[in-house]
Amino acid sequence: MILTDKAILEEIKKGNIRIEPYRPECLGTNSYDVHLGRYLATYTDRILDARKHNKINHFEIPDDGYVLDPGTLYLGVTEEYTETHAHVPFLEGKSSVGRLGIDIHATAGKGDVGYCNTWTLEISVSQPVRVYHGMPIGQLIYFSIDGGIKNMYNKKKNAKYTIRTSRPVESMMWKNKF
Repeated sequence: MILTDKAILEEIKKGNIRIEPYRPECLGTNSYDVHLGRYLATYTDRILDARKHNKINHFEIPDDGYVLDPGTLYLGVTEEYTETHAHVPFLEGKSSVGRLGIDIHATAGKGDVGYCNTWTLEISVSQPVRVYHGMPIGQLIYFSIDGGIKNMYNKKKNAKYTIRTSRPVESMMWKNKF
């Protein structure tokens, strides 16, 4: 089941959901709007290798915006730091963002119970589009879980994305054994 606005507020009061900064006007009927952070990143190499640590270059979005080009994968980050201790968070793009031809994630829309961080966005565009720091970029939807949790994400020894950051984080696929 998806949490409603009242249920999200209740879970924030209980400490099961944390959103920083929290802005009441961003709470929707059954979601919370998140915003594009100050930093974007692109990979330094055009050909990426799943078995190697692919390096990225971070850069700041200027006040007058930054034009995203098709054919480039941009890593973005949410302004909001979130914690989810008793629900499964899903990050979806806003329809207004989609109507500009912006996809905010390639595959990683679902978080895990225990995820505590900003959200790295895997941004691609269908045509050039100018984006701005602080623009609404997505919405978090929270799902109830059934059953107890044995391995909270933030407590797993092999969790790869636990260091708090305000910048996008590159793929850590290279840490997997395959």
